[in-house]
Amino acid sequence: MKYYIYLIISVLLILSCSSKKEKPIGADKNQSKDLISQSLEGYELLKNQCYVCHSPVSSSHDEIIAPPMAAVKMRYSRSFKTKDEFVEALVSWSMNPVKEKALMRGAVDRFQQMPKQAFIEEDVRKIAVLIYENELEEPEWFAAHEKEMHAKGMGKQQGMP
Repeated sequence: MKYYIYLIISVLLILSCSSKKEKPIGADKNQSKDLISQSLEGYELLKNQCYVCHSPVSSSHDEIIAPPMAAVKMRYSRSFKTKDEFVEALVSWSMNPVKEKALMRGAVDRFQQMPKQAFIEEDVRKIAVLIYENELEEPEWFAAHEKEMHAKGMGKQQGMP
């Protein structure tokens, strides 16, 4: 539970640290409220739609049914450098997960292809933006697992080019 509080506080701090001052003071209040509202909405969607399978609180790699969202972010960030590319790729996969287009082939081999869900595309887009713009919770074992996978040469370029 404390991880959720830290994430929300982090989101609020990140959003409040904008250095752009193009509008007069007071004009950005509604925009800031909208951004915070969108972030909180994206986080609620992430918790309710993604963390069901992509849990950040599993106690071991053997207990999971899908890769943690931190692993998804890490892999997609390697292939898609801009926010728009990242969001489009994650939305595209989530809306129509096809094995032949899988970026995380190791995860598909281990867990099978993500089943097609009845997601609302705009909700998935909000989740993808939140994932791109924020640090995600990681299971305690995640860092050691990533280090081990990279040492074996399995974590870097296992997916599609």
